[in-house]
Amino acid sequence: MTLAINDIAPDFEAETTEGKISFHDWIGDSWAVLFSHPKDFTPVCTTELGYMAKIKPEFDKRGVKIIGLSVDPLDRHSGWASDIQETQGVAPNFPMIADVDYNVSKLYGMLPAPVSGDPTKRTAADNQTVRNVFVVGPDKKIKLILIYPMTTGRNFDEVLRVIDSLQLTAKHKVATPVNWKHGEDVIIAGSVTDEEAKKTYPDGWNAPKPYLRIVPQPKA
Repeated sequence: MTLAINDIAPDFEAETTEGKISFHDWIGDSWAVLFSHPKDFTPVCTTELGYMAKIKPEFDKRGVKIIGLSVDPLDRHSGWASDIQETQGVAPNFPMIADVDYNVSKLYGMLPAPVSGDPTKRTAADNQTVRNVFVVGPDKKIKLILIYPMTTGRNFDEVLRVIDSLQLTAKHKVATPVNWKHGEDVIIAGSVTDEEAKKTYPDGWNAPKPYLRIVPQPKA
């Protein structure tokens, strides 16, 4: 299954370190980040899980829930959490899915359909495609998909930046330019005519080209 932006995120039930969940119900009216790991006790993922735990308050401020995934069972997740606490200074403070039947990994196109058997017998290399980030909106649609190789740690500061853009552009008819950060100027969306824009921006805008109309970031 190949997923694309604006597809409905597949719903599922799964066991996690914080109990059984139904994904869509768990999201509720929030935004969500699902990020996956090929195996417990892997070095790059150990650093990522620790960092996500450290910056979880930033996701909380934005109304975003975070959830991790690995194909290993819950008891291994528990042991891994201890290692993360020891090496990164903080243990995961969000649920971790134990995708032992590979259901979620297959639903999200991270493992091929024929995969089966004991997950503890599979290596990280066997599961190397399970290195994804999915941002899901309150409408349960996928807003962002990132896929990383095993040897490159993910940039979760960038995920926060993109969420700032996604939440702003969901509320206002604007787009964000290259390397945009919260508080910087934005671009009036191309779908908005000049006549419509004048009603929202009576003071006008800076337009180096007719199609490039720059305004301050709208207030909440």
